[in-house]
Amino acid sequence: MPFDADSCKALIRPVEDFPKPGVVFRDITPLFQSPRAMRSVIDAFVERYVESPITHVGVMDARGFLIGSVVAHELNLPLILFRKQGKLPADVLSEGYQTEYGEAFLEVHSDSLCEGDSLVLFDDLIATGGTLLAATNLARRMGAHVQEAAAIIDLPELGGADRLRQAGVPVFALTAFGLTER
Repeated sequence: MPFDADSCKALIRPVEDFPKPGVVFRDITPLFQSPRAMRSVIDAFVERYVESPITHVGVMDARGFLIGSVVAHELNLPLILFRKQGKLPADVLSEGYQTEYGEAFLEVHSDSLCEGDSLVLFDDLIATGGTLLAATNLARRMGAHVQEAAAIIDLPELGGADRLRQAGVPVFALTAFGLTER
């Protein structure tokens, strides 16, 4: 079944004033509750990366785990977890970044990637791009190449996709929402 962006967007619920006033949160929970839609999303990503040179799939804590882990399984590739600070048990590399809500830190096990590895990074959406840029910096510190940053949703008005491209990271999103779009 080919991917249908309009059907996908119809299942993404806008939640106004969450997590703070003035923010429209894009809730992907209804998308995950539809087996057909979830299969369509996963198939679109698998089709995109099945013949790519990636050697690993990197996933952002936490909703990126839901997409990327299935894609990694389907592509038979190792899964690299980029977690919020304090969640990984072994030696980590840490990178600070700005979110739309303040400052945060992202961590990855320091032995997750090696020189020459190539990965795609998954998150549920691209807003300011802070999380994906932090993951890119962490991957590069280990000598890996970020082939692409991928998400279900892009919020282009927040500039994250542009920031990623300026950092040399191609971007792919299945859908996009304007800030005032409902």
